[in-house]
Amino acid sequence: MSEQDLQPAFSIEKIYVKDLSLEIPHAPAIFLEREQPEIDLQLATAGQALEDGVFEAVITVTVTAKLGEKVMFLVEAAQAGIFQIRNVPEEEISGILAVACPNILFPYARETVSDVVNRAGFPPVLLTPINFESLYAQQMAAQDGDATH
Repeated sequence: MSEQDLQPAFSIEKIYVKDLSLEIPHAPAIFLEREQPEIDLQLATAGQALEDGVFEAVITVTVTAKLGEKVMFLVEAAQAGIFQIRNVPEEEISGILAVACPNILFPYARETVSDVVNRAGFPPVLLTPINFESLYAQQMAAQDGDATH
């Protein structure tokens, strides 16, 4: 084995939409509404090993637009990627899957959500950037808190 074979390696193999759904429960009447909806954003990340040194990372974005209690639309997009991560210490893999991979996937998820909302007949929803590093730090702190109780 050469020294190059032991160098940390990170590469994108594939980026794809794994799951996508759109619901407009009150169509067509909802299109007559002129008020601005309240937008709720939920985000989840996941990662798993596919084979040695190859991982799938997924971010799931759920956007719900409501007028009062009435759902205007709901979009859920799972944006996924297959990444090669080699020669990295095992304890660092989860951080890469929770921070580096979502940072790469988020612009694709953002475009997917915006496009679907636009195609549904609504003004596009532009998701603001997400700090995956701070989300991961919060999750780790919460797990440490759980472990001490």
